[in-house]
Amino acid sequence: MKVKKNDTVKVITGKDAGKTGKVLVALPKEGKVVVEGVNIQKKHKKARNAQDVAKIVEQNGAIEVSNVMVVCPKCGKTTRVGYKVEGDKKVRVCKHSGCNAVLDVAETKEVKKATKKAAAEKSTEKKTTEKKTATKKTATKKAADAGEEKKTVTKKATATKKTAAKKAEAEDAGKAE
Repeated sequence: MKVKKNDTVKVITGKDAGKTGKVLVALPKEGKVVVEGVNIQKKHKKARNAQDVAKIVEQNGAIEVSNVMVVCPKCGKTTRVGYKVEGDKKVRVCKHSGCNAVLDVAETKEVKKATKKAAAEKSTEKKTTEKKTATKKTATKKAADAGEEKKTVTKKATATKKTAAKKAEAEDAGKAE
């Protein structure tokens, strides 16, 4: 099969003719591919327990590989796929006139490891920043709670002082009469 996972393809026949999308799954034994946004099917999901809700889910269905053409990443046109031997590897190439671009995106083990390390570093950075913001929020909440307690205490103290002052004035006024 000349179409592989992660290829960009254009549908040439059928109800979704003209749409382009990325190949999500290649099924070479069946001669089919699953393309995102193409051949959308509705599936009814039954509620399996009391918390679940029955719903209708849309999913991508498989289509025949003969109904799609690969889009060349270099020239941007639909093309037939040819093969060429580079070094000791057989690669897919664009057969469009004059392009001959390599369609295979060869990822070496080092590139994969580097991307995994970068992703791991980003996730650890994200976790540490989330922890810092969470601690800041709790610290500000505690400070705000403490500030509110102080306010209420000072309000009570001033209220008792005022009532004491009023009582003293009333007593003074009572003695004067």
